[in-house]
This record gives sequence, C-alpha cells and structure tokens, in this order.
Amino acid sequence: MATQMIILNGGSSSGKSGIVRCLQDVLPDPWLAFGCDSFVDAMPAKLRASDEGIAFAADGEVSVGAEFRALELAWTAGIVAMVRAGARIIIDDVFLGGAESQRRWQKALGDVSVLWVGVRCDSAVAAVREVARGDRIQGMAASQAEVVHQGVSYDLEVDTTHTESLVCARTIAAHVG
Repeated sequence: MATQMIILNGGSSSGKSGIVRCLQDVLPDPWLAFGCDSFVDAMPAKLRASDEGIAFAADGEVSVGAEFRALELAWTAGIVAMVRAGARIIIDDVFLGGAESQRRWQKALGDVSVLWVGVRCDSAVAAVREVARGDRIQGMAASQAEVVHQGVSYDLEVDTTHTESLVCARTIAAHVG
C-alpha cells in the first residue's frame, strides 16, 4: 500500500519543520502538513496556559491536561479522516509521552499506511537553535531531545545535528511508497 502519511517525531528545535517544508518540495504529489504547533495555536488562548490545557514551565517542561487530551483526540481523528478522504499528510509532532504518544496515533490510524520517522538532534545543538529561534522557552529543546524517542518504533531515523533539512527530506522521500 502506498504511504498515506508521514509522521515525524522529535524534540523542539530538532529540525522537523524544515524537513517538512523540504518534503513538500521534493515529494512528487502534494502533501498537506500539520503539526503539534498548529494544533496548540488552534486551541483557545485560555487553554494555552492552563493545567487543563497545555502549560509551559520556566525551565521548558511541558505538561498537558484533560482538555488538551480530549481536543488532541478529536484533532487526530480529523487528520486521519482527511487521509481517508484521499489527502496525503505529513505530521510534525513531539511525542511528549514517548511510546504512549505513538500508541495514541496508532489507535486512531488503524490501517492507514504510515512512515514513522524519528528526527534526532544533539541536545546542545538543538538548544543553540532554540535560542536563535527566539520563540521557545529555553530548556525545552534539551529536555525533549531524548525523552520523545523513548520506546518509539520508527521505520527510519534522521539526525539533523550535522545534516541539512533537504538531505534528510530526500532520505525520507526515498522511503515513501
């Protein structure tokens, strides 16, 4: 079965967004891109700084509550519905719960053909990128660099520590069926 969805998982500032843009350029068919940032941005402001929604601590730690999980479940189901309707989709995600985050996607996906991609980056390099971006709480990249990969199974892994987004995208595209 042809790949219907690509799910990229990696910590903050690991290079996922750059890879997604490059994938959209190098893949022959049109692919829509969605990510955890677009999901969080779509949430009501009152849930973007709440124990029931998503909260960002001063050290970069991220915690999510029941309302976040409920909305995330609906968002995931909506993404899968678009795939089932014929769209090909790339997801840029941060599996804060490691293997449990992947299981939530797997449950929603059913028989959808997915290419699971781990995006790794040395935590020190990601931390420098985080500072340069200026839109992240310092410490988030370092705290997420390894934990997001714990227990997660991938079809392919790329490392952006010393590899450009375009090279990573071409590597991923070569595995898209």
